Amino acid sequence: MSSWVSQSVRGEAVRVQLTTVDLIIVVSCALASLLLLGPGRWAPDALRCAGLFAVVGVGPLVLRTLAASFPGHRWIHVLADWWLLPTAVMTHGWLSPVVDTVNPLLKDAQLVAADQRLFGMQAAVVLSRVVPAWLNDILLVCYYGHFIWALVMGLVLYRRPGGAEYDEYLTALGLLFFLNYAAYALVPAVGPRYFLVDAFDGPLQGTLAPLLDSLMRKPLFARDCFPSGHTGATMLVLYYAWRFSRRVFWVMLLPGLGLIAATLVGRFHYATDLLCAVPMVMVVTGLALGVSRAARQREVAKDARSVPVDAIVRP
Repeated sequence: MSSWVSQSVRGEAVRVQLTTVDLIIVVSCALASLLLLGPGRWAPDALRCAGLFAVVGVGPLVLRTLAASFPGHRWIHVLADWWLLPTAVMTHGWLSPVVDTVNPLLKDAQLVAADQRLFGMQAAVVLSRVVPAWLNDILLVCYYGHFIWALVMGLVLYRRPGGAEYDEYLTALGLLFFLNYAAYALVPAVGPRYFLVDAFDGPLQGTLAPLLDSLMRKPLFARDCFPSGHTGATMLVLYYAWRFSRRVFWVMLLPGLGLIAATLVGRFHYATDLLCAVPMVMVVTGLALGVSRAARQREVAKDARSVPVDAIVRP
């Protein structure tokens, strides 16, 4: 946690504290803005997206300062604590000029070759021939639970006293989004539904599936295939649900597995995308756990220093 002293509107000195996820947001948005203002300024829409990244990136600084200056306004604290959610949603749509700058060449052919080498098949194509239409509907509905489960887990942990579990969870989620979006820039791909369109016998079948599939073709940024963010986020939420809320884990397990299956059945991802999401989740959860333990140790040391000497040394 980082902190600094600022002046409130009343002229009083207030201590502003940033959480780890605040720093992740500030640093990642700053890097994106600097990239688009420098090497990527030629990319279409670069200046506009650079400004948007900058606005979102200063959000934690402004909100934490306001929260420290007006401690009685609870809604400012809540908005600051949940700033990662709008950041993750909005910045996804601004990644096009970032990818244009870092690596404008699609890597679908390499991912197809990796699937063929590792699994001997294209999973999305094979599943399209065996999964019935009614199951397509169920799995596509599960697919749209991507942010819902992350929000549910966050709400459960946010209500608990202390905040250590929520901070660790949000740190892991922030790191996941950062690494995932960086990977989109390094390995841009559009997925089987576009790249392998001629390999399928026809459009996705079902009652709801065609509509839900068409909605997923409208995002501003579509080169978001490797690794599977839906798989990574679902695995991360299941991990923290198992650790901190078994009730959420058991409620989420089947829809979560359905969400992961839908990444292939819905033709959004290659099997390699799912496979590579596993080490990413392992890395971010490990880092978040390390940060959380370090924070607890600092708190223990701080509490120990605040204890009067005569309360420790007895005659």
